[in-house]
Amino acid sequence: MHSLIVQAASAPAAIPVQCVSKAGLSELLDGLAPLARRFAQAQGFAASPGQHILLPDEAGAIAAVLLGVEATDARRRDPFAPGRLAALLPAGDYVLSGEIGDPGLAALGWLLQGYRFERYRKPAPATARLVLPEGIDGEDLTRTAESVALARDLVNTPANDMGPAEIEAAIRSLAAECDATATAIVGDELLARNFPMIHAVGRASPRAPRLIDLVWGDPAHPKITLVGKGVAFDTGGLDLKPSAGMLLMKKDMGGAAAAIAAARMIMLAKLPVRLRLLVPAVENAVSGSSFRPGDVLASRKGLSVEIGNTDAEGRLILADALALADEETPELLIDYATLTGAARTALGPELPPFYTHDDGLAAEIGRLGEAVNDPVWRMPLWPNYERMLDSRIADLNHVSGGSFAGSVTAALFLNRFVEKTASYAHFDIYAWNPSGKPGRPEGGECQAARLTYALVKQLYPAG
Repeated sequence: MHSLIVQAASAPAAIPVQCVSKAGLSELLDGLAPLARRFAQAQGFAASPGQHILLPDEAGAIAAVLLGVEATDARRRDPFAPGRLAALLPAGDYVLSGEIGDPGLAALGWLLQGYRFERYRKPAPATARLVLPEGIDGEDLTRTAESVALARDLVNTPANDMGPAEIEAAIRSLAAECDATATAIVGDELLARNFPMIHAVGRASPRAPRLIDLVWGDPAHPKITLVGKGVAFDTGGLDLKPSAGMLLMKKDMGGAAAAIAAARMIMLAKLPVRLRLLVPAVENAVSGSSFRPGDVLASRKGLSVEIGNTDAEGRLILADALALADEETPELLIDYATLTGAARTALGPELPPFYTHDDGLAAEIGRLGEAVNDPVWRMPLWPNYERMLDSRIADLNHVSGGSFAGSVTAALFLNRFVEKTASYAHFDIYAWNPSGKPGRPEGGECQAARLTYALVKQLYPAG
């Protein structure tokens, strides 16, 4: 990702990209040379958001670029808007000017727009490079963009090449990069170590289930734990999904990818925390050893769980991992999971809901999500819905008995496994862009990781 930005001193002849709203268009045109003004008018440039034109000089080279954007104070303005040009402009060096809004987010949008999943195809040709805006930390910007790209790569990789073992390999590679320690509990050892629900969900697959545990930092520093749902592929189990429902199930480990990205940002920034990353990694397959609707599973927490639907497997593996995380009472515990379709029905693919009992934490998550353009929306842990998880034969059912409040009841289920930790938040993410937008190309997406990095950096600043 670093090849998409360049220091100003290295690009003295960078081409200016003039961002302009409709309100500022008349003034901008008046300031152009006559040839450029006539060209812009002849091309019908009206500064519509997303519209861009290349202005030639007298020799026919690109003299400048005009990009239409929403007004700086417009509610609909996308801070990543200038980034859309990263995939549209000819190779060269460019510098942003005019109504760019937040220069750091504009530059990040440029880097994120330049992402391309190239594991199975030839690398793309050279792309447009952006001159780093003044006052922006290029190392932090690059670190963030690279971490997002890593998460996108993990999500975009199909399940034949991204199973539980490959998720473990990605975390071990991260541990080597960041001087962390990674271990894994695999297969039947999960039963011996008291992770029965992770084992139950993954035992039907020939690819052994596992719990991957990365630890980094000074043990004396504040404990921060991130947990990510790592379902490499979800058939639905015996409650089999229809074929259309399986098409995107390679992304069901998007929670793990987000947790990995957030952990990487935190570690490479050397924030003064003791970080733990827990990823239960399984494939929810179908075989004679599949867990069944109506089964009652033991859990690490000691609660018995009746299975209402085998297609709600993610909360089961998260529950065992969260119980482990809660045992050491971290100061902050966050989980990420592509958990419910109900979340997408309520808020769509771009705005993941999150849940927490901690009002102060919720306020900061909401504020920072908006500040770094990683938006989320708080949803309620409505206590009256707890009864929807009642079971006649076990301590609780893992799904509700009706079709309402699916994301809320899933969060309430997970909260039953976090008892000691005061500051705990659950993100129900989608991990996918159905269509491309500035800084967010179509395909796998990393949601809630950048705001987590911003939160931890605010709570525990480096140096």
